[in-house]
Amino acid sequence: MQPITTTEKLAEVCARMARHPFVTVDTEFLRETTYYPLLCVAQIASADEAVVIDALAEGIDLSPFFTLMADERVVKVFHAARQDIEIVWNLAKKIPHPIFDSQVAAMVLGYGDAISYDQLVQRITGDTLDKSHRFTNWARRPLTDAQLAYAISDVTHLRDVYLRLAQDLADRGRTQWVEAEMNVLTSPATYRMDPENAWERLKSRVRKPKELAILIEVAAWREREAQSRDVPRGRVLKDDVVGDIAVQAPTTVERLGHLRSLPRGFERSRWGEAILEAVKKGLARDPHTLPRIERFRPAANGAATVELLKVLLRMTAERHGVAAKVIATVDDLDRIAADDDADVPALSGWRRELFGEKALALKHGRLALAVDNSRVVAVERS
Repeated sequence: MQPITTTEKLAEVCARMARHPFVTVDTEFLRETTYYPLLCVAQIASADEAVVIDALAEGIDLSPFFTLMADERVVKVFHAARQDIEIVWNLAKKIPHPIFDSQVAAMVLGYGDAISYDQLVQRITGDTLDKSHRFTNWARRPLTDAQLAYAISDVTHLRDVYLRLAQDLADRGRTQWVEAEMNVLTSPATYRMDPENAWERLKSRVRKPKELAILIEVAAWREREAQSRDVPRGRVLKDDVVGDIAVQAPTTVERLGHLRSLPRGFERSRWGEAILEAVKKGLARDPHTLPRIERFRPAANGAATVELLKVLLRMTAERHGVAAKVIATVDDLDRIAADDDADVPALSGWRRELFGEKALALKHGRLALAVDNSRVVAVERS
């Protein structure tokens, strides 16, 4: 087969696929050396055909593809959709909608935490996929027959996976569970890279308002620099260096140079000057304008409570055939142990009905755990 390399051909294919209730979608991209992922290849399949789009073909306009992605009449089926959606958002400022993520659906149906595509295909269809081209250079041209075959297999097998998962969800009354999970994946806020909010992605040890102010400014500078140069954030400044700068608050070239985490000589570069300006800007900020850092305080006997909640979570996941990870995270359990009204997914929607109410009952002694015939069971207490 030959990849699609012209806008005219792409428009014809997308027009045909728009007549189907769903299409399966995958992308191949590079992002090791760039801030924004470089789309190299896109694959789409309907019930009737499957094609590979050469996104790097000279003169090709991907607008028909983006229009199809936003067509409300057609469900777009992905596996682990987040990075694919991010690419569409970056290039077209459109969010594929409506969507179906087979990885999320598989978790809801008990296939395990974040099952890989090839494992899911094998379990549902019995087919074994050739993953030898997973790390191939998709930017190199021409594309080989083996690369094209690999790309096509990702969307043709996904058709069978989707139909099976969708039917299983309907049979078990869990279709709406997956639809609720798609809301986050289809929110533009998930993909906006606002420099002023870049600090939120950092795991830092800042405690004081002054440190937070510097963290915000330095992280914002790094984000803008990475975006303008189209390089990964770590190429500009490592995460741990941003944290060190926030804590140490260097205001001179000499003090900046004393940071062990900073490459030697960096402080005398133009980036060193920019960092010092960001530090000074942070120090000048009014503390009252800073966002509030949530201080999570574990509850008394919290560790023991969390251990019991973990047992309840495993028991619930096994009983209902749902991946434990999609019901609640360890962080959720920590917060539930500390606060009955914790703002966590486990205490809302279907998760609350399945697990959250029982978690609160266990926490307050209205529910007990016991072993019956080698199985852990929940016992209501009067």
